[in-house]
Amino acid sequence: MLSERRLQVLRAIVQDYVGTEEPVGSKALTERHNLGVSPATVRNDMAALEDEGYIAQPHTSAGRIPTDKGYRLFVDKLAGVKPMTAPERRAIQNFLGGAVDLDDVVARTVRLLAQLTRQVAVVQYPSLTRSTVRHVELLSLAPARLMLVLITDTGRVEQRLVDCPAPFGESSLADLRARLNSRVAGRRFADVPGLVEDLPEAFEAEDRGTVSTVLSTLMETLVEENEERLVIGGTANLTRFGHDFPLTIRPVLEALEEQVVLLKLLGEAKDPGVTVRIGHENAHEGLNSTSVVSVGYGSGGEAVAKLGVVGPTRMDYPGTMGAVRAVARYVGQILAES
Repeated sequence: MLSERRLQVLRAIVQDYVGTEEPVGSKALTERHNLGVSPATVRNDMAALEDEGYIAQPHTSAGRIPTDKGYRLFVDKLAGVKPMTAPERRAIQNFLGGAVDLDDVVARTVRLLAQLTRQVAVVQYPSLTRSTVRHVELLSLAPARLMLVLITDTGRVEQRLVDCPAPFGESSLADLRARLNSRVAGRRFADVPGLVEDLPEAFEAEDRGTVSTVLSTLMETLVEENEERLVIGGTANLTRFGHDFPLTIRPVLEALEEQVVLLKLLGEAKDPGVTVRIGHENAHEGLNSTSVVSVGYGSGGEAVAKLGVVGPTRMDYPGTMGAVRAVARYVGQILAES
C-alpha cells in the first residue's frame, strides 16, 4: 500500500501531466502543489512510485509521467467525478431536449459528447432485446396489405409492410390490434414470442393465416434489429493528440472502424455504472494507447445501451467521467419522457 503522501504525489503528477503535456519534475511539483515536504522528499517518493511501476521516465527527460498502472490507481482511489456546472447542465438539457426522435437523440448525443470531452464519442442504439414494447399499431393500406408499427419504451419506431394471404376486415384488424397490445404492451421484447404464440386460435379460421403472418413479421423485426448499432463522432479530435500515440494514430483509427471492437470496449449494457478501461486493459492492440470511459443509459433506472468516449490515456478523467455520466442521465430522462 502506498502512503497517503505518495498518493498525493501521484495525484499531483497525473494532474500536472494531463494539464501541461510535459513530464513532471520534483521541483515543479513542490512549486505548484502544497505537499508540505522538501523537493528531496518528493524525489524519494517519485523514486518509490517509479520502482512500483506507477510512473516512468520517458527517454532522457528529467521528469516523470504516469503509467497505465498509475492512471488506474488515480481513477480508482484519487479521482472524484467532476460535477458539471449549472450552465453546462442547462446546455446539455437544452441541446438534447430539442431532439425530435430517437435517431436525432443519438446524433445529438454523439455530437455533444465529442464537444464536451474533445474525445471520440461512441453511442450505442438502445437494443430491442433489452427494451419493452410500448405499443403495436396496425394500419390497413389495402384489403390484403397492412403496415405494422412497433414502438418501444426507448422511443424506437420500427415499421414493416405485411402482405396478407387473404383480405382482412377493419373489425378483425381492430380486434387483433387490441388483443396484441393487451398481451405485449409493457412487456420485454424477448418475452413477446411466448406471449402471442396461441393468438391465431382466438380468431375465425379464415383470419388465422393473416394473424400468423402479422406475428411472423413481428418476430422478424426482433431478429433483424437484434444486431447492435453504434454511432461514432469526433474522430478528428484525435489529431490534436498526435504526440500521445507512440508510433502513429492509424492503429487507433482502424480499431475505431470495427464495430465489434467498439461494442466490446463499451462493455455490457446491464452494467450501468461508469467504467474506465486504461491503456493495455483494452484487449485490442490498436487501442493500447487509449482509455475508454463508458456508462449505461436507459429509462426507468435500467440500462438499455451504452455510451462513452475514447481518447488518449493522458485525459482529464474526473471531467470526462462527469461529462459521460451527466449526458447519459439526460438521455435516459429523454427516453423516459418520449
